[in-house]
Amino acid sequence: MTPPIAIILLNESGRETAERLQALYPEALVHGLAGRTEGADVTFQKAASHIQELFRAGTPIVGICASAILIRCLAPVLRNKLVEPPVIAIGDDGQYVVPLLGGHHGANRLASEIARGMAAHAAITTASDLNFSIALDTPPEGLAIANPQHVKAFVARLLGGEKICLEGTHDWLRDSDLPFSDNGALSIAVTARVGEGCENRLLYHPRNLALGVGCERGTEPEELISLVKKTLASEGISPLSVGAVCSIDVKSDEPAVHAAAAHFGLTPKFFTAAELEKETPRLATPSDIVFREVGCHGVSEGAALAATGSAGGLRVPKRKSKRATCAIAAAPSVIDERKIGRIQGKLSVIGIGPGQDTWRTPEAGALIGQATDLVAYGLYLDLLGNSIAGKRRHDFGLGEEEKRVRSALDLAAEGKNVALISSGDIGIYAMATLVFELIDREENSAWNRLDIQVAPGISALQAAAARAGAPLGHDFCTISLSDLLTPWDVIEKRITAAAEGDFVISFYNPVSLKRRTQLQATKEILLRHRPTQTPVIIARNLGRDTESVTFVPLIDLDPGKIDMLTLVMVGSSESRLTSTNSGTKSWVYTPRGYSGKMAERPQKNGTEK
Repeated sequence: MTPPIAIILLNESGRETAERLQALYPEALVHGLAGRTEGADVTFQKAASHIQELFRAGTPIVGICASAILIRCLAPVLRNKLVEPPVIAIGDDGQYVVPLLGGHHGANRLASEIARGMAAHAAITTASDLNFSIALDTPPEGLAIANPQHVKAFVARLLGGEKICLEGTHDWLRDSDLPFSDNGALSIAVTARVGEGCENRLLYHPRNLALGVGCERGTEPEELISLVKKTLASEGISPLSVGAVCSIDVKSDEPAVHAAAAHFGLTPKFFTAAELEKETPRLATPSDIVFREVGCHGVSEGAALAATGSAGGLRVPKRKSKRATCAIAAAPSVIDERKIGRIQGKLSVIGIGPGQDTWRTPEAGALIGQATDLVAYGLYLDLLGNSIAGKRRHDFGLGEEEKRVRSALDLAAEGKNVALISSGDIGIYAMATLVFELIDREENSAWNRLDIQVAPGISALQAAAARAGAPLGHDFCTISLSDLLTPWDVIEKRITAAAEGDFVISFYNPVSLKRRTQLQATKEILLRHRPTQTPVIIARNLGRDTESVTFVPLIDLDPGKIDMLTLVMVGSSESRLTSTNSGTKSWVYTPRGYSGKMAERPQKNGTEK
């Protein structure tokens, strides 16, 4: 799947153009340079490294800046023009649209679209585009070229005045200005059959075939892929004409099915048994045995037919190997895999850090960008700002943790791409544990078939430590003071053990509206085991506009001044307070013993201390 367009905004002077682009492409994200732009969907610090990262990921890039800026940024990573994504430069005023890279990989087409949508001028210099209103090595979605390496020589002959004989048909070709002739010396073929292309013959394959597959649980991916390849080869069908790989939904977590789809660069799509059973009258090999096992009379044939619709037809009946089956159906036109079946439901369990965009990991940002549905406590979604525009929000209140997780699991089980989001790290005192607890506790086959990915976030204790200096330089632990799920006597034992062990301790959930005594009791336990001047870090609203980080000696810790948005970190007996900037900036650190180790080493003059 191609990532959404990245609109690079380096100055506020290009804001209006960025907004016009986002109106044309609602899925596009504005990437703004920190300190020079505001309100961007994604903020970056260094233009060159950020743009290079987008380029490597295959992201279409539209820079609202001088062409030279993009050229200088990307020059170090230019390797292979056959795989580069579109890169376009647009002036701040949006009047000129210049495709710089990937002209034959969508940049020319994208530049023309932008120019039409913004009443601008597209500065396209590619010869075939200018002379014939078409880029022959960039066919539209659903049409694949078998021999792109011959396009350059083919176009050269076209520009020399030769004409083309067309075998088959496609609107993309008919709507161009190509010089077609029944007796042309050049030829273009549009067919699903395997063939040979050359400098005077371009071969295109329409993706109008649906591959239905089925297999026993645990089938080796190589077996299914081998069966599919042999079936296509025996029928003389090009793999490039496969537009969908489909199966029954009970196989949505089957590795062999996913591997077969990935072999064709596709995402597998799935149908329910009831949907496949509707295809029974059109099956060539219906089976009562299959019906008893999964509730339909044919998986591979039924899935292929369901994908091609009522106007499609079975082209290759079921073929079998020891543990797998496949069948092929043909649709009258290109298959849009986005409109058939369902994907395997995906649940991304994501920590977004304390709240700052710059503290959110690229993995978290990418998963949120891919998600269709977002489930979270409403405040966490608000922290994401414009980056989630257009996605379905499912807001829950505090205290609705189980409802929140159940909703995320159920939505994913419907075949949606769901992001369950928490601040900090979602695996630390957050929702990740409850996801796996519910799956483990309940026999829900739909939940068991999900694709689940957990993405870490910067935790509150990491953020607090970074703001404070280096308090976690030696052994540390975390303890939650909430007795909602853990009895207080158990928490008290843990506090005592951590105090006796002289750990630096991060206290989560130190107080709540109804719970005001635990932090005072904790302070009293700690004072029995460490100095009264032990530094305590009080970190509130980390990463947000109202962030505050203060230090007090343990003896002066006032639980009455702590609220629910605060993390309290108590140093060990070794933790120290120091200062920089002529004493105006304070820091807390916990030595790990380096100074003692260094004191044991020989001095530079060779003598020992």
